[in-house]
Amino acid sequence: MSDRKFDVICLGRAAVDLYGEQIGSRLEDMRSLAKYLGGSSANMAVGMARQGLRTAMLTRVGDEHMGRFVREELARNGVDVSHVHSDPARLTGLVLLGIKGRDDFPLIFYRENCADMALTADDFDAAFIGSAGALAITGTHFSTESTAAACRAAIAHARECGTQLVLDIDYRPVLWGVAGHGQGADRFVSSAAVTAHLQRIIPDFDLIVGTEEEIHIAAGCTDTLQALRSLRQLTAAVLVLKRGPLGCVVFPGAIPESVEQGISVPGVQVDVLNVLGAGDAFISGFMRGWVKRESWEQCCRYANACGALVVSRHGCAPAIPSRVELDDYLARSAAVPRPDLDPRLNQLHHSTVPRRRWGHIFALAFDHRVQFEQMSAPGTVDETRIAELKLLIAAAMRLATERGQLQGHVGILVDGRFGQQVLNECTGQGLWIGRPVELPQSRPLQFEAGNNLSAELRKWPTEHIVKCLVYYHPDDDENMRSQQDQRLLDLFHACRDSGHELLLEVIAPQRGDPEAGVLVRAMRMIYQLGIYPDWWKLPPPEREEWPAIEALIDEYDPWCHGVVLLGLNRPTRELVAGFRAAVGSRYCRGFAIGRSLFVDSAERWLEGVIGDEELVELVAGNFLAMVGEWRNHHCETDEKMTIQGGA
Repeated sequence: MSDRKFDVICLGRAAVDLYGEQIGSRLEDMRSLAKYLGGSSANMAVGMARQGLRTAMLTRVGDEHMGRFVREELARNGVDVSHVHSDPARLTGLVLLGIKGRDDFPLIFYRENCADMALTADDFDAAFIGSAGALAITGTHFSTESTAAACRAAIAHARECGTQLVLDIDYRPVLWGVAGHGQGADRFVSSAAVTAHLQRIIPDFDLIVGTEEEIHIAAGCTDTLQALRSLRQLTAAVLVLKRGPLGCVVFPGAIPESVEQGISVPGVQVDVLNVLGAGDAFISGFMRGWVKRESWEQCCRYANACGALVVSRHGCAPAIPSRVELDDYLARSAAVPRPDLDPRLNQLHHSTVPRRRWGHIFALAFDHRVQFEQMSAPGTVDETRIAELKLLIAAAMRLATERGQLQGHVGILVDGRFGQQVLNECTGQGLWIGRPVELPQSRPLQFEAGNNLSAELRKWPTEHIVKCLVYYHPDDDENMRSQQDQRLLDLFHACRDSGHELLLEVIAPQRGDPEAGVLVRAMRMIYQLGIYPDWWKLPPPEREEWPAIEALIDEYDPWCHGVVLLGLNRPTRELVAGFRAAVGSRYCRGFAIGRSLFVDSAERWLEGVIGDEELVELVAGNFLAMVGEWRNHHCETDEKMTIQGGA
């Protein structure tokens, strides 16, 4: 029903997954945990959105930090959160998970009286349910009388509005109270009460999806063929049987003489790391085809491949592929037994899953360290004074943001050495934040934190963009090139491991007269190493250089955020000429300029010639003037930050 606002509303669990990072370990021995969006319905909503469906979530979360995390992660993935309600009396559910072995995934649910199990019929109305072509509900939300009542109300609205109904049986014995807390990983415990409950709701649905164990519990029979026949006595719904590595089978009508005589599509063969979340990915892929009325075989191909990608990765929701990534995988899945090790898939997953997309970026760059030390009195470096100065520059940025109504477009580049307090204050405020890792002026490249860059990045908030300045020339001698290339590869892999975006600032050392095309050659060499920066920070190219830069990005990574222009303490007229040369560029996003805007005022402040307020006013004025120059040459002055899906 393409005329409706949403393709699918997902009703059910929304939680936080805390995933053990030590593979092969008991939960008892886990030393660190990664935090992801979790809960089967939330995973499904994210997965369907990543496959291009218009998706909404219907649930409750706690009125606390984890609840806000769930809501923000759903929204970041393009899921409508207008009906994700905050419950002031209950906490968001948590799940602790681990990967012990190929068939051993310890799991503990922390869901006693949690927020999503307090959903009531008052949390939605018929208009909302009718705004979607389909309503997908998971079986867990029929496990208590209160949530079952809410589900029945939603089903009644759906029937009135012509909204199709989808059931993912999603059987977790512990959540039905038929297994102990320590049995969270158990997938099947026989229960006549659960079977009876499920059989009362099964006739209401148009599409029912389940594993063999879930079909067994729904039918009250452990013979799969007989279980399918029993369910067919209860419902005319399309039945989808998930069979793990064997693929899946669809039964749109009568049950045949054998399971294999249904519409059977073999699975995609991969090395399994983690089966948790595979079912949520499966239905996400299946719904992509089902909503668009593609063939049952195509629905199954999407579903099997989605599940295969997730079982090869860590995590549930974050592992679900984008539409672009899934299509690429389907085109060559036989040649990719280890999707987690495939460079192209990893790059597509990183760059095409939904992430924050920016319009124009106006960044005030004061991440300099050596230059601030040089501004200090001769023979002394007062680090406290430099830190105070950086706080004032940050105050100038905030003043300019308010006066120029620049919210959603403003950024900073600031270091952790002198600017840690600035970072602390600005993080979580919606700013574009870059943070340097290079040892200033090093060539070959070295990192300020030493060689263990991954350990350093694990301490950083995820929203911080890793900025690295490299002096890179394509004609460097072999020894210099090999050292530079290895350090850049180390940097890139550290960013991918930690989940941080990478801003690569490339400056080609001068060798006599300026050389045409040297910057593009350097960028190509970096791409050819297998390094894909999320952002490029470049000296302002001449107008005739932009077509080659754009063609290069189109060739290697058209999903990258783009280019910001640096300043290098150049006069305003030169910076404005760079802005003018970039007019019409599809990838030039803005600027990250510093010393040209603050160095004179900073030196006067350090000398005691001007005070705090005058410094803030001067720097804010210079920054706003630079924004004005940009806007004079780039017409899209009111472009807003958007969420882009992986379509």
